[in-house]
This record gives sequence, C-alpha cells and structure tokens, in this order.
Amino acid sequence: MRTLINLILLVIIGGLIYLLVNSITEPIKFKAERQKRESAVVDKLIQIRTLQEAYRTIKGEFSRSFNDLNFVLLNDSFRIIQVFGDPDDPENTDAIVYDTIYQPARDSVLNLGINLDSIKYVPFSQKDTFEMFADTITYQQTKVPVIEVRVQRKKFMGEVYGNPRFSKYDDSYDPSSYLKFGDMSAPNTAGNWER
Repeated sequence: MRTLINLILLVIIGGLIYLLVNSITEPIKFKAERQKRESAVVDKLIQIRTLQEAYRTIKGEFSRSFNDLNFVLLNDSFRIIQVFGDPDDPENTDAIVYDTIYQPARDSVLNLGINLDSIKYVPFSQKDTFEMFADTITYQQTKVPVIEVRVQRKKFMGEVYGNPRFSKYDDSYDPSSYLKFGDMSAPNTAGNWER
C-alpha cells in the first residue's frame, strides 16, 4: 500500500515538474518563434515595397497585382534624364542639353537579388499570398497613388503559434492583426513594424 502511494506521489510530482518547466519554456519558445517568423515576413514586405517603388518610378502609380508588378519589372525600363549644363543659370539657357536614356528594370531587380516568382508568397505559410491594394486618392487637393500590402499574423504564425492563448505572454499579440506597409487613406509606405 505504501509503495502504491509513493508511486502515485511520484507521478504527481513528475506531472507538476513538467507543468512548471513547460510554463517557463513555452513563453521563451513563443517569443523566439514569433521574432523569427515576423522578421522573415518583414524582410519580404520590405522587398515588395522596394519593387513597388521601382514600379511607381516607371508607371507613376503602384501595381494592383503581383502579375502586373512582375511583368513591368521584367519588361519595362526606367527613364533617366541627364542634364548637361546649369539649369539654374538664367544667362546660359541655350547651353542646357537634356538627354533621355532608358535602363531595363530587369537589371535593377536582378542586382537586388529579389526572386519575383516567389515574392507574393508569405513565409511559413501553406502558399498563402500577401494581400495587395493600390489606388489613387485625393490627398490635400492632390491626386496621389496609395498602396497597402498586408498579411494576418495567424497566416505565418501557423496553427500552433497562431492561437490567441499566446497573447497572455505578450499583451500586444493578436493573431488576427496585420503586419503591413502602406495605407489606403494616405500617401504613406511606412510599415507598422517601424513604429
């Protein structure tokens, strides 16, 4: 009888030790995993923002789709205007010469090392893609292009870490919130991770 009670107490102690160790290691694992996954997504969002800025340089607006973005960056060119002479010299306006050259956008994209084929896919997801919105709005009486590219945290945090129960370890964690850059109501391309 005494041996049975000792075995039961040993099992209970083992269970309590497991719960204690798990309650210490789980928040540490969550923080490390969250940081790793968010960092990968932020890197991808920065690449998309860079590509969108290049697209805007070519077209004057942001792309509404990844297919259009890829097509333009692979097949279109940047227009570069070279100015010879001093355009600020009012006495020498005849000596100013403008020359326009075109540089393929493909070369710039290849130099950046960005893979256009996989840019739309969210890291750590099962082939989920970033949501991308672009339009032109009137802002302070001027028409301006705007963009927003985003992804919900639960898409890249996965089934394990995309659970709302992990918000007990970090008050700011909400798996249904978005990691994004841009704003459809203002000409802003800042990311919400940069605040």
